[in-house]
Amino acid sequence: MKRLHLDLSAGASGDMFVAALIDLGADPRELERQLATLKVGGFHLHVSRRSKMAIEGVKFDVHVEAHGTCHHHEHGHEHRHDHEHGHDHAHDHGRSFAQICALIDASPLSPWVRQKAVAVFHRIAVAEGKIHGVPPELVTFHEVGAVDSIVDIVGACIALDLLGRPLVTAGEVVEGTGFVRCAHGRMPLPAPATLEILGARRIPISQCEEPHEMLTPTGAALLAEFAERFGPMQGVVGAKVGYGVGTRDHRARANVLRAVLWEDSPSSANRGWETDRVVVLETNLDDVSAEVLGHALEKAMRLGALDAFHVPVHMKKNRPGVLFTILCREEDADDLTEMLLVETTAFGVRRTVADRCKLAREIVKLRTEHGEVALKLGRLGGRIVQASPEFESCRSIAAMAGVPVREVITSALAAWTAQPKNGDGCGDQSNPRVTPKA
Repeated sequence: MKRLHLDLSAGASGDMFVAALIDLGADPRELERQLATLKVGGFHLHVSRRSKMAIEGVKFDVHVEAHGTCHHHEHGHEHRHDHEHGHDHAHDHGRSFAQICALIDASPLSPWVRQKAVAVFHRIAVAEGKIHGVPPELVTFHEVGAVDSIVDIVGACIALDLLGRPLVTAGEVVEGTGFVRCAHGRMPLPAPATLEILGARRIPISQCEEPHEMLTPTGAALLAEFAERFGPMQGVVGAKVGYGVGTRDHRARANVLRAVLWEDSPSSANRGWETDRVVVLETNLDDVSAEVLGHALEKAMRLGALDAFHVPVHMKKNRPGVLFTILCREEDADDLTEMLLVETTAFGVRRTVADRCKLAREIVKLRTEHGEVALKLGRLGGRIVQASPEFESCRSIAAMAGVPVREVITSALAAWTAQPKNGDGCGDQSNPRVTPKA
């Protein structure tokens, strides 16, 4: 299993993210070739080697052509936020979030790249929509900034794909102090969108002594989408190191994003599954009502639990009880532990860090007789071994069609089974919107 750890001591931006991955071996020519298939036009890439405080790495710049001129965007935390992210200007001829999604969805990029790119844009659109009081799909990316953001975000997804889709972890998230220029004036750091994006994933952020922006909204969205956990590096052996160079000169730290790539657990990697780490929280309860248990389960999921359940157990002194278990990310463990201690009758909670083996997951759209249903695919070494209709998607379609939800589930499974399969057990993978044969 390939692993990638990002050192965030100098923050992160979209261009630094892409640059670090190029330094690790993602082919910039292939990156540019795939980006060209988006047909957004009006840009070209510059990849060069630069150094900050005697650390050499890759500098990734996008030259965006607009209104007959070429705008050189050396991002590195210096471009204006109204150029970068979603402010709805009536005079703009920009692209809305919905238009960007359609552009990505219609491209010949791999299903994984398309899915991840849309997910990153969605995090930004939700944050900007909340700040400006508009629905996410109406958030507009400025004409120049839209191309800029598309190249950074889609480019980052392509580069991760080229490196073998490593499992990503990251260090502590830090930001500078002071102000950032936005479309409507100066705002204190962290930038509003950056805070919203990190808050939605419950990612901790701290400020440091640098008197300027270090973490852009694009950088925050990439971290929120890809990083499985945040903390120190663990189990790094035989690492390859890449550096993505920013533009600004920091006072006390090199303005580089360090990316560390290595392969661990070769025997497990050969099996084809992905691995990560989760925290298991457990407590035994013998004096709690069914209503309280149900409330605690619901609250655990709202607080970010990966799963939560309780099972009957026979406890000491011949008392019947329940074992309440929560699986969660390491950064969510404290909040969920507190919830158990406050919301249930628990006097203690056991915490265990567990290694997890899991299938690579992918969501595709499947057209059925009742409507378009989301289907979750599980891959083992690239081969599809599980296909499961997403219940919420089926329930929504059932409500609109006026049919039982089990009928939609059955229809989705039948449509998937009817798909023509290629060598690895999947139908047409060139586009995730799989259409069944009539």
